[in-house]
Amino acid sequence: MISSKISDCWFRIIFIILVVFMYSVSPVLKAQEPPPRPIRINATAQGLSFGAFYHGASGGTVVITPAGARSSTGDVVLLSLGIPFSAALFEVHAHRGTVISILNGPDAVLTGIPSGTMNLHIGSSNPSSPFVSNVNFNIAIPLYIGGTLTVGNSAANPPGSYNGTFDITLVRE
Repeated sequence: MISSKISDCWFRIIFIILVVFMYSVSPVLKAQEPPPRPIRINATAQGLSFGAFYHGASGGTVVITPAGARSSTGDVVLLSLGIPFSAALFEVHAHRGTVISILNGPDAVLTGIPSGTMNLHIGSSNPSSPFVSNVNFNIAIPLYIGGTLTVGNSAANPPGSYNGTFDITLVRE
């Protein structure tokens, strides 16, 4: 009878310890994580701009890097007339750890005023594609996009202002 009381007492002590342990260590279980937020991209006031330049009989290209540096090829002469040049700037919002790839759209046609057209090829980016978001969703990641402008001869591309739009697509991997 004494051994039965001792084993019964041990059983109760072990049971109480297990119950206390289970309540103190109870993890929160989830069946499924919430779906990820989509990537958000916003254009800023800083567009892709090639500044002022002069071109001769054969034309050439004007290149803007994602860092905002400008260069030219052919007989295109870059001018410093106070007209700014810059890479396009976008603000990207994505969750930390999201892998993002950039898909450039097709070449864009810039239409001149009074006449003429030029071809714009979207260039590389900073950060380069693909990149990983290392900040929280509410913090914007600056994305700079460069490009190459193909300039024809002076008859095809008379002096003036040329405008157009281009497309990029962000892909969450």
